[in-house]
Amino acid sequence: MSAQQARQLSRRRFLSGLTLAGTAGLLGVYPRPSAAEPPPETTKIKLFKISGICIAPQYVAEPLLYGEGFTEMQYVETVAGAELTKALASGEAHLSLSFVAPVILRLDAGDPIVTLAGVHVGCFELFGSERVRTIRDLKGKTVAVQALGSSQHVFLASMMAYVGLDPGKDVTWVTHPPAEAMPLFAEGKIDAYLGFPPDPQHLRAQKIGHVVVNSSVDRPWSQYFCCMAAGNREFVRQYPIATKRALRAIVKATDVCALAPERAAQSVVAKGFTQRYDYALQTMQEVSYNKWREYDPEDTVRFYALRLHEAGMIKSSPQKLIAQGTDWRFLNELKKELK
Repeated sequence: MSAQQARQLSRRRFLSGLTLAGTAGLLGVYPRPSAAEPPPETTKIKLFKISGICIAPQYVAEPLLYGEGFTEMQYVETVAGAELTKALASGEAHLSLSFVAPVILRLDAGDPIVTLAGVHVGCFELFGSERVRTIRDLKGKTVAVQALGSSQHVFLASMMAYVGLDPGKDVTWVTHPPAEAMPLFAEGKIDAYLGFPPDPQHLRAQKIGHVVVNSSVDRPWSQYFCCMAAGNREFVRQYPIATKRALRAIVKATDVCALAPERAAQSVVAKGFTQRYDYALQTMQEVSYNKWREYDPEDTVRFYALRLHEAGMIKSSPQKLIAQGTDWRFLNELKKELK
């Protein structure tokens, strides 16, 4: 059997399985509540809505969450990165996908967040001007980020630390929202821009700059999760059944993004989480949504904790952060259930 035939067979089995199990409202079947365990201790769940669409599983999961027994869902709008993780710590939302590095910053600060699972790999791309061909070329250059402590800032600082640069001294940071930063980059007023979907799709379509690092394919970034599922610690402690059920809906939605990208993209656009179907479809096809069973999320926390420690952005050791800020029991159970 050829690799293509194997992929097609896997896709057919996946879609068939979703239909038979009643877990894909996106595919026209309303999901039925899971009967193998008690109902959730609470039927209300609050998630975040951000501008980046790489966290599509969080949006695609909506009908699956109904199937898990949640009757009241709320998407709380916020900014990715530092603001999202602070809001998660405060209980403004219960559970969310988030870029891993800002989560580590908040864990280092002692915030009540717990990391639950790795979800996908490879959502960010670093674009450079003609003067930036490698990460080391950023030395002495100007880079725009949404805010200090934002996902863009923390990821790029991690990348710089990995190649021996000091992100506190070797680059000039300027802060602009993406809608302002991308035109500045196109005009040559900044030297590099790190974007999350749909920004990379837009920059490539407009032929603005060139890709220096694509975390979907370039090592070591492609070997670790980009976005992970994290929860408010008190919610996870108080409602463990609800936590597991919500996480199950999210990882099932991750499978939908991987094996039914057209349907996932249609859903994200139809629900108003993004406007352009073509960019949404590219995101579903380019981001590695098929790694949540394979990669070890603890390796990701360790890797980025080391990078952020090298950059002088955290003080805690990886071992301390893993011990105090992670809980893999739900993920380990789901890996056995959803083979």
